[in-house]
Amino acid sequence: MDTNHTPPVSLGAKAGKETVRRHNLSLVLRAVRDEGEATRAGIASRVGLTRAAVSSLVEQLIGSGFLSESGKTFSGQAGRPGTVLKMARTGPAGIGVEINIDYVSVCVVDLSGTDRVRLTEHIDNRGAPPAEVLARGARIAARTLESAAEQDLAPVGAELALPGLVSAGTVRQAPNLGWNRVPAEEHFARALARLRPGAGPLPVSSENEANLAALAELWFGGLGSPRTFLYLTGEIGVGGALVIDGELLRGAHGFAGEIGHVVVDPDGPLCRCGARGCLEQYAGQSALLRAAGMDPDAGVPGVTELARRARGGDATALEAVGRAGRMLGRVVSGAVNLFDPDAVVLGGIYRTLMPWLSPSVDRELTARVVSGLWPAGSGRLRASSSAGDAARGAAALVVRAVLADPSAYVSRA
Repeated sequence: MDTNHTPPVSLGAKAGKETVRRHNLSLVLRAVRDEGEATRAGIASRVGLTRAAVSSLVEQLIGSGFLSESGKTFSGQAGRPGTVLKMARTGPAGIGVEINIDYVSVCVVDLSGTDRVRLTEHIDNRGAPPAEVLARGARIAARTLESAAEQDLAPVGAELALPGLVSAGTVRQAPNLGWNRVPAEEHFARALARLRPGAGPLPVSSENEANLAALAELWFGGLGSPRTFLYLTGEIGVGGALVIDGELLRGAHGFAGEIGHVVVDPDGPLCRCGARGCLEQYAGQSALLRAAGMDPDAGVPGVTELARRARGGDATALEAVGRAGRMLGRVVSGAVNLFDPDAVVLGGIYRTLMPWLSPSVDRELTARVVSGLWPAGSGRLRASSSAGDAARGAAALVVRAVLADPSAYVSRA
């Protein structure tokens, strides 16, 4: 008996005509999205299909509401001018719902990635039952969907951006909200369905809010190649995400990036996660405001006031932000040594406080990163783009699923 025989590898079914067409529909749609506007001939040249094949695919995409035509373009060469193709401004879209500690933000993004509708409400969600918080999000989402419908936009799915450890539709743990094993998708979907009787169920999925903010930065922030960066979002807590070569690093169980719970002082203040001396106890929003002698629960208005005081040279404010920057820099330098990103991007409240926060972070990076590639002023430490946030990243994730297989979303739109 031949014990060294290797069983044949199953290659799966051969791709049929319908499978190939679905792939090519996505190819053409994504090509138009990337170009902004294009002709059939230009798309054929880009994707390597015949002009006749592209024309057939384009007609299907126009008929299904994914593309639109507008005017003619002249190439300067012989032949008829081409019709300009663009992503449709109506029809299929995505909706993103960010549930955070002290606010809920909802936005609708069209197929081109443009943020078309946005509603944000500042609400203290701490201590409220999870089902109630998610119902609040559903109420704001329902109003957003009404505004989207007025623009002839039809979201085909909702993505929840949630703080804490998120897996399979459940928030396993969100210390700052006090949530444990909360079936977030189920609560949200049920509440939204009650608010939209007869509208039909809207598919709901979920992801960690820092991951989605990092994806928004990747897709809309203009970081450029090689698209490898560490993203930190400062809120009540401190979230993190690592993007490597344009792909999100999720970890073995989807829980990578919990940088706010890296311990910087084992004898430090007790954190809501149960450990002592976590980074967010020094660099989180509440910790920053408390260190500056302000109300730790003041939220976004408090951060605005802290920035105003720092701008005016207030010594207590400057010391609070500087201390947070030192702690942040120590943790970030360890992550840089471990993962070698091309950039570190600071979002959330850190974007507002960047002028006073970055010098301390830069000094720690200069002193602690062994590669020598992170001297102060290198440009590798940067503020996040104003174009990217977790709600937009969530909505865009829905849209990218549409772009990957448009024919699967025709009936939903």
